[in-house]
Amino acid sequence: MWGVSDLVDIAAEPRDLPIIDTRPQWFGHPAQLARLFTTELWERFGFYGMRALLVLYLTQHFIFNDRVGSGMYGAYMSLVYLTPFIGGLLADRYLGSKRAVKFGALVMSAGYLMLCFGGDTAQPFATFDGVRHPVTIAATADGSDGQFVTDAGQRLQIKGRDDGAVDLLAADGTPARTIPKAEFSSDAVRSPFYVALMLVALSLIVIGNGFFKPNISTMVGSLYAKGDQRRDAGFTIFYMGINLGSLGSQILCPFLAVAFGWWAGFGLAALGMLVAWALIQFDGGRLAGYGEVPAAAGPDRSRLIYLLSIAAVVVPWLLFSNTLDAPAPVEGQGIAGYLLALPVLGKALFLTFIVGLPAILVWSYRAGSKAEFQMMLAAMVLIVFNVTFWTLFEQAGSSLTLFADRNTNLSVFGLFSISAGQTQFFNALFIVLLAPLFSAMWTRLAARGLEPGIPVKFGIALIGVGLGFLFLVLGTTFAGPDYKVGLWWLAGLYLIHSMAELCISPVGLSMITKLSIARIVGMMMGVWFLSISVAQYVGGIVAQVASVETVGGEVTNLSVSLATYAGVFQTIGIASAIIGGVLLLLSPFLKRWMHGVR
Repeated sequence: MWGVSDLVDIAAEPRDLPIIDTRPQWFGHPAQLARLFTTELWERFGFYGMRALLVLYLTQHFIFNDRVGSGMYGAYMSLVYLTPFIGGLLADRYLGSKRAVKFGALVMSAGYLMLCFGGDTAQPFATFDGVRHPVTIAATADGSDGQFVTDAGQRLQIKGRDDGAVDLLAADGTPARTIPKAEFSSDAVRSPFYVALMLVALSLIVIGNGFFKPNISTMVGSLYAKGDQRRDAGFTIFYMGINLGSLGSQILCPFLAVAFGWWAGFGLAALGMLVAWALIQFDGGRLAGYGEVPAAAGPDRSRLIYLLSIAAVVVPWLLFSNTLDAPAPVEGQGIAGYLLALPVLGKALFLTFIVGLPAILVWSYRAGSKAEFQMMLAAMVLIVFNVTFWTLFEQAGSSLTLFADRNTNLSVFGLFSISAGQTQFFNALFIVLLAPLFSAMWTRLAARGLEPGIPVKFGIALIGVGLGFLFLVLGTTFAGPDYKVGLWWLAGLYLIHSMAELCISPVGLSMITKLSIARIVGMMMGVWFLSISVAQYVGGIVAQVASVETVGGEVTNLSVSLATYAGVFQTIGIASAIIGGVLLLLSPFLKRWMHGVR
């Protein structure tokens, strides 16, 4: 599970200098790598543990509908990928990486801890005949959970129909009445205080991540002298901490949330972050001289930066609030109408991305040589295709988790069952198992001059992510009478997606630094993170397309739910495979424009 912000440039240094390292060693690397590896493991433990719960928390505790829950998830993930650029700049100029990492860890931990206080579950209701009816969740005759209302003194079960209308079923299972789709709606009564508290918590995590994420990687890079050939291997070891941390948390945090309550899952994520902070704070002098305050930083501005950063929580809070209150797009108004209906965050991301990329290319054409312009053009093309990949790959935390909750039989060989949130661990597991194999494969192919270039790897990744969705769609054709597919179809999707990820994830930032005009490398890094942020946001939009009708956080018709997910997954699967094929056709041109960069 190499998130794209988990990657830094490890390939732009010269490799031919002999390095003699007299420091204490750990598996042939500076001993400090062990502490940074463990720190990253625990930070990712907290981050991915919380991510495994977020969309379920929004839709089952606060009982937001799928459109709102997926939109909030996309907004959160997009901001997570924006703030590291700012946190990295502040560390480089004023704080130093070490202080930035410690501050970020504490702020993120506070955010996770705040999520533990969500209050009581929201109270669902259904509105029809102009009257609001409280909804209760109870077991039905077949043992599954159902939604019930009381109408005219009768306790009736809510059952969605294929056409969107709703049947209210009597005790014998026959419809007591049918309500047209336009006359039925559902929502929930939520505490404004706890909703606001949840938004503050997400905002703290966004701010803290901006300080932690880029600077822990910078500290790893500082362990190696320029030209040290161990750098690549050191980062490979470091990134294994990411996957080991996410693997553990995506099993344990959802388990605790189901067994004891949401507070337990988020509390474990907070504990993981505190461990990460303690490893840096109490390093026993092991990290002395690494990530220190820059020599040219001038007067100590750390307290001012900390205070302003906490005050800046209001910015993501306002963006989250705007996303939460955004009205649903009006049908029939087309793409333009949809874009106009986007929340402020969505408009800002799309406008910046759509205007920024062409503007940089125009500047490159005027200011650079022909070769530099072509390399920049290749970078921009790959950035656009990269957005497509991560948009679809990141369905793991939104639509695929909801699919696991609603239309997947979560039994493991009939021995025990896992929760929907725990299904996300498949990706981390497959990365841990497959990463060494892929590394060896690329090395062997490179030795024979057969390793695919970056555009080909990107194309293969896009085809792979599409095939993963199509594999799951095939699985829906074998769904049982309960409209649920076997767990192993979902595991198969994650296996295919993990192999696709290993084709694209390790080369992104390195590719950008090598293709960019030297004097705007920093700007291009900002564009890269902006593209990932856009991908996360669009991923939320795609998940919104897969929204199904729910009452009290539960779907009212599993047949419609299964058909909806299968239709959306088939569409994006075919589209991704076609887009990947187009990139493969373009790869010879991109290879020429890259002028030997690999």
